[in-house]
Formats: sequence, C-alpha cells, structure tokens
Amino acid sequence: MTSLDKPTDHGSAEQDADSRAVTEAALFEAFGGVRGMVETVVPGLLFVTIFTINKDLHMSAIAALAVSLVLVVVRLVMKDTVKHAFSGVFGVAFGVVFAMMTGNAKDFYLPGMLYTLGLALAYIITTLAGVPLIGLILGPVFKENLSWRTRNPGRKKAYAKASWAWGLILLAKCAILFPLYWWADTTQFGWVLIALKIPPFLLAVYLTWVFLAKAPPPIDVFAEMEAAEKAEKEREAERERERRDA
Repeated sequence: MTSLDKPTDHGSAEQDADSRAVTEAALFEAFGGVRGMVETVVPGLLFVTIFTINKDLHMSAIAALAVSLVLVVVRLVMKDTVKHAFSGVFGVAFGVVFAMMTGNAKDFYLPGMLYTLGLALAYIITTLAGVPLIGLILGPVFKENLSWRTRNPGRKKAYAKASWAWGLILLAKCAILFPLYWWADTTQFGWVLIALKIPPFLLAVYLTWVFLAKAPPPIDVFAEMEAAEKAEKEREAERERERRDA
C-alpha cells in the first residue's frame, strides 16, 4: 500500500496537510494554475481592448488569435504541457470564425458561452447519473482512475459535491451572460465577460479543494497494479526455483 492508501487520521495535522498538498497539486495540474488562467483571459482581453479603441472587428480578431498562438509557441519552446494553451487556441479560433461569418463582434464570445453552458449541464447530468464529471477529470490525476466509484464512497460523495458546485456556478454565470448578449453592446458585454472569467473559476476550484481535502485519500490503482505485477513475478520465480529443486 502507498501512503495514499492508508486510512486518514483526521486528528493528525500532518496527514491533513499532506492531503491538502496532494489535492492542491492535482488541481493545479488539472486546471493549469495561474498560467492557465492567464492564457484563458489574455486573448479575450486583447480582443475587447482593441475593439473598444477602434471598433475594428478584423484587427481585434486577428490580434486575439495571434496572441493565443504565441502562447502555444512559448509553451512548446519551454517544453511545457500545451493542453491549456491549445484549448485556448481552439476557443479563440471558433470565436473568430463566428464573428467573421456574422459580421457581429459580439459573436466572438458566443462559442465560449455555449461551451460554458454545455459544461454546466455535463457536470449536473453526470452527477445525477452517479458518475460526477469532476471525478472523471481528476481521477487519472490522482492515479485513482475510477476506483472512487465502487471502492471509495466518501471520495465519490466529495466528487459529487464538487461537480454540483461547478455546474451551478457555471449556470449562474450563463444566467448573467446570455441576457447581456442580447441587451448590451459589444464593448460592455466584452468587459463584463472578462470580469466574470476568473472569479467563478476560482470559486469552483476552491470549493473542489475544500470537498476533496476533507475526503478520504485516493486509492493509487497504479501502485496496486505495480505491486500485483511484482508479486506475480515473485511467484513465478518461486515456482521456477521449486521446479529446479525438484
């Protein structure tokens, strides 16, 4: 058994600190940390800033797409993970295509809004189905895969709470943005969207950390598989020795 498999003594401050540290590291890896947030905000911020100044849709769109590509290149040069930067490129590219097709700068934000709504529904529906989405996202990061579904009910409950939090927070964000999409002008809407980019995300991540830090530790299924493989090799070696002795 690894240290993650041992029962947690909730009276031990040291074990609680270890659990929090493991959870923080996993959340940082899954959601990209500060750098991931910056890469999420910068393209949209550049778009609305340029459009506010000169009302030029093409220049704003090209600038947003260019900076998102630069962020990917920087990660490639630094040999860092590019999944968050790539997701930003795709999001910006879809926004640029929508805005160019309709000629309405506000449509630059529409794909991201639809994605947010779809993600909110996914969190809620998967939780109702007994397979909370946040558990599917974080399970591999914690090296527990889907073991929490059947072998760790306390952890499954924490994932369900976290998924409800993500779903409801994102729905609340959509409840603000979609009416503004119709009522506000492009500049006003763009700045409101930028203002709502980080706070809801940080709230959802914080609640996820709270729920998981108090949950039972993850079961490291990779360590279990390695231990089982090692034990099987030892049994094979023992049988081979017995055959030679015979």
